[in-house]
Formats: sequence, structure tokens, C-alpha cells
Amino acid sequence: MASTPTTLFILGASGDLTSRLLLPSLAALLARQPQRRIALRGAGTEDWDAAKWQQIVATAFADSADALDRVTVGDYVAADVTDRGAVAQLVSSLGPGTVLYFALPPAVTHAAIDAMQGLELPADILLAMEKPFGDDEQSARELNEKLTALVAEQQVFRVDHFLGRSTLLNLLGVRLANRIWEPVWAAEHVESVCIRFDETLALEGRARYYDKAGAMIDMIQSHLLQVLALVAMDPPATLGERDLRDAKAAVLRATRVRGGDPVASSKRARYTAGTVGDRTLPAYADEEGVDAARGTETLAEVTFEVSNDRWEGVPFILRSGKALEAKRSEVTVTFKQVRHLPLGLAGEPVDGGRLRFSLGPDRMALRLHVTGGDDPFALRDEDLLADLGEGQRRSYEEVLDELLDGEVALSVRADEAEDCWRIIQPVREAWAKGEVPLDEYAAGSAGPEAWPEV
Repeated sequence: MASTPTTLFILGASGDLTSRLLLPSLAALLARQPQRRIALRGAGTEDWDAAKWQQIVATAFADSADALDRVTVGDYVAADVTDRGAVAQLVSSLGPGTVLYFALPPAVTHAAIDAMQGLELPADILLAMEKPFGDDEQSARELNEKLTALVAEQQVFRVDHFLGRSTLLNLLGVRLANRIWEPVWAAEHVESVCIRFDETLALEGRARYYDKAGAMIDMIQSHLLQVLALVAMDPPATLGERDLRDAKAAVLRATRVRGGDPVASSKRARYTAGTVGDRTLPAYADEEGVDAARGTETLAEVTFEVSNDRWEGVPFILRSGKALEAKRSEVTVTFKQVRHLPLGLAGEPVDGGRLRFSLGPDRMALRLHVTGGDDPFALRDEDLLADLGEGQRRSYEEVLDELLDGEVALSVRADEAEDCWRIIQPVREAWAKGEVPLDEYAAGSAGPEAWPEV
């Protein structure tokens, strides 16, 4: 972009996303970047005055009070951003170097973009919006067409905060900068790749959104397919916006449900009553705001394949669920067994080793089969561990860092957003027809007993 943004204008400033994530993350970012200065403006549905808006900002900055000195808290406007007249007034007030952040429910974001059609935005404005980007491939394409009627694609930041996770950026460094990995990062040597995000959290008051989305759309369709693209992409020429996103997009174009069979390659389940730690949870179907007849899954697992020369035949298992016994957010690359083991070695390893990246705390573990101990020829497993630190405490810090630098490399490009819907569509259709059973698991368990461990 031509200039570095100096103003963050939040649409939905009175909403939960702003107070819970955006403002505290901005505070943390400014605390570790004292050279940065930012003007902050807002618009929302609440009828706040300037004092109330300043109070909301100050509260969010409570843990980083010094950072508040680097923010100019500008105006707050009570406005219906789906009304063309109100939107036209907001747009007319935008100055150069503005990030316009749609911290709104998807339907409201889409309506606001409709209301902006035909209006003239500042030449260097950056538009940032939350997932989901559309409801399917066609609606995603229509939304993208409306966005690019307003600004160039390079000025659209489709937020996927997983792409800012420090562990994923560490994964890129480990893979791309170490000669030991690149020769074996392919189907000839890799048995499988598992990308999972298991949560101990349950619904947490998100029924209005989650009960219509479910685990597959909430996590697999967006976040985890983006992680798959980072893991499987060919090394890009640079980590600039075009090269990095071209490499990811090429992987997504080659990705499909394994074997073209969504019934054999997918599983779904939802939790029943149980205990997670010291919390007793009701069954998902009994949670407030849930329509049990909708059959929404809280645990989803889909196996994909990447049909290209590097990855042909390797299963990529993507799994995410709620109310499980333990939090497991990780990427695991399992290598194939060696072709020959000398006679005399005691034991036969089930694989050729595993490389695991865990998120929060960030850690890398390489599981190796070694000999020694009481029996010098007996194989045993040992993990080589690298502690990569806590990672960023707030997932939106990296998102805001990129936005306020005017960069979009770690955002989702239009074609990626559309392809992610295409990839999961066969599974959606099979589930809608009831071809894949909705299994059950007790809250606080590892998942349905009949499901094999991944």
C-alpha cells in the first residue's frame, strides 16, 4: 500500500468482539511497540457519548496503561451501518491512512458492504472483516465481487487470526530454513498429517452463531484449511503478500475430500452431559439457544488429500471439537517407517518418527526411535523438545500488527475463501442427507469411543 495506516475505525465498536479482543490486543501491541501511534474511532448501535467511548477504551487498556498515551481516542458515532445514508456519512468522514474494521456479525457486514456500493472510499483505505466469508462458494464469490468494486484485492484483509499464531510462523521457519526437512517434506516420506484443535470450552453463550455453523464450518472450513495450506505449500519465492498467498492458493486448489468420498472420509458428533475439569456441563442439545433438531455437530473430523506431485496419497486429517477432556491445538507430521530394520533390533516402531507443533504454550517435539538402556538393542521412543515460548498472549495482536503496517500477507485472499467453501461442500451435502451419523460423546471425554485415535 502507498502509506502506513494511522487510524483504526471500528464498525461495531460497541460489540463484544471490540471490547473482548480488538481493544485489549491493540493495547498489548502498542505496549510492545512504543514507537507506534494510532488514532481510534468507532461506530456502533449503542447510543454512547464521547465520555463513554473513552471509558470503554481505557478499561480495555487497563493492563497496558502506558500504551493509552499512544492512542488518540477520536469520535464515536451511533449509527446503523446497514443504512445507506448513515454509511455515506461515515464514509465521507474517513481520512487517508484508515483501516476500516468490520467487527460485526457476518450478515451485518454483508449489508454494510452493500450500503457502500457506489461510494468513494479513500484511495489507500484497508477493509478488514471477520469470517465466515459468505455461506458457500457462490455467496463468497458474490461478496468478493462487491468488495473489489470498492477497493483493490490488496486492500482487503479477511481476518483469520490463526494465520497470526506464532507457532505457525515458527513452523514456516523450521520447514523453510532447515535443510533437514525440505527433502522429506513430501509423500515419499510422510505417512500422514493431522491438524487438530480440541477445546475444553463448551458453547460459552455462542448459540446464535455456533448452532448454525457447527464445528466443521466454525473451524475446519476456515482456520484449519488455512493451516493445511501453510503446511503443504511449496516454498514461496518470498513471504510477501503475492508469493505467500499464491503458494497457499495453489494447495487449496488441489485439495479435496479424500477419495472423493465424504461418507468414508468424515465423522461428526456432539457432546452429551458430562464434566470438564470442575465444570458440569449439560448436553449440547440442552444448551440455551440450541435447536436440537438442527443436528449441529460439536466435533468434526474430515480427511482431505492434496492432489499434486508433492502430496499425492497422503491423508490430511483435520479435526476440531468442543467440551473435550483436554486442550490439544497442534500440527503433527508422521513419517513413514524406514524400509529396512536390521535383524536383532528389539521392537518395531509404528512409524518413522513424528514432528509435532503445539500451540500455546508454543512447543516443537520431534519423536525419535532410539536404542540404549538396559538392552542396548531395544528400541524406545524419546522426544526432542524445543520450547518456543508462550506465543502471543492475544490472538489478534499479529492481525492488528499487519493491518497497521498496511500488509495483507497473513490474510485470506478472495480465491482462498471461495476454495475453502468448495472443498467442504461434499461433506455438507452428505451430512445434510444424513449419510454420516451424528455420534455422541460425553463432555469431558476424548470423543466417541468408536472413533480411532488420530
